[in-house]
Amino acid sequence: MITHETERHTHSNTPGVLITGANGQLGNELRRAAVEYGRFRYVFTDVEELDITNLAAIKNCLTKNDIAYIVNCAAYTAVDKAEDDAALCYKINRDAVENLAVAAKEHAARLIHVSTDYVFDGKNYRPYIETDPVCPESIYGKSKLAGEQTVQTVLPESIIIRTAWLYSAFGNNFVKTMLRLGKERDSLNVVFDQTGTPTNAFDLAIAICEILLFSENNSFKPGIYHYSNEGVCSWYDFAKSIFRLASMNSMKVNPIEGKDYPAKAPRPHYSVLNKKKIKETFGIVIPHWESSLNETMNRLENF
Repeated sequence: MITHETERHTHSNTPGVLITGANGQLGNELRRAAVEYGRFRYVFTDVEELDITNLAAIKNCLTKNDIAYIVNCAAYTAVDKAEDDAALCYKINRDAVENLAVAAKEHAARLIHVSTDYVFDGKNYRPYIETDPVCPESIYGKSKLAGEQTVQTVLPESIIIRTAWLYSAFGNNFVKTMLRLGKERDSLNVVFDQTGTPTNAFDLAIAICEILLFSENNSFKPGIYHYSNEGVCSWYDFAKSIFRLASMNSMKVNPIEGKDYPAKAPRPHYSVLNKKKIKETFGIVIPHWESSLNETMNRLENF
């Protein structure tokens, strides 16, 4: 993790970017995306290299690696488990985020923090804009909102990116679960009355790199931004697309209501995000969810 002292001086003109949660879906996709953005010197860390619940460790890391930007991809994301594990959920999603904000402020580093659609109650009828009222209904959502609020209190000149329905070739996610279950079963029940937009983590990683580049070339534009792929679907539609692209056409997918799916934590019924602000501010072009899903499916075949 630690950049060698001599190397650090050699690269003193290259802005250092600390990526936390580097072994998760988004962190792993940032490793891929970073290859295309050589303007920066990246320091990828997960809990083994950097415990973000330890403020002193973060400060030490920022100093040793001459960090200009922090991208926080670390999060407790087990939504149902969080209902019984609130203390750990808040420790990672709020307290650790506060540590990052405090250390960033002290070190004069910029913070980009990734949040979630779960800060909303999902009762909207049009895509959520950044200023819509927040009202999380799950422990996970409440902890992520607490993290947002901490960032805005400690370091208001930060960027918060809310995303939704994240998937990739890495980690655990809906796409990989469907493919696994599709090999084990003849039919599946999938919720049809929850609507949102699948988000390819690689697309989000590219957007974050674009924001870093924009910040270097122009200026850092703090605020809350929404990012998901374009388009809208239900989990049922999403599953049907996965099986179609995987040529698993014999798989029977049955639409069921959310109330009939056994989940401990409530899910937002509607979590479509309006991306106008992030597109206009940073000039980001966002692909449609189906074309991005197709790319990930092709990668999974080669994994």
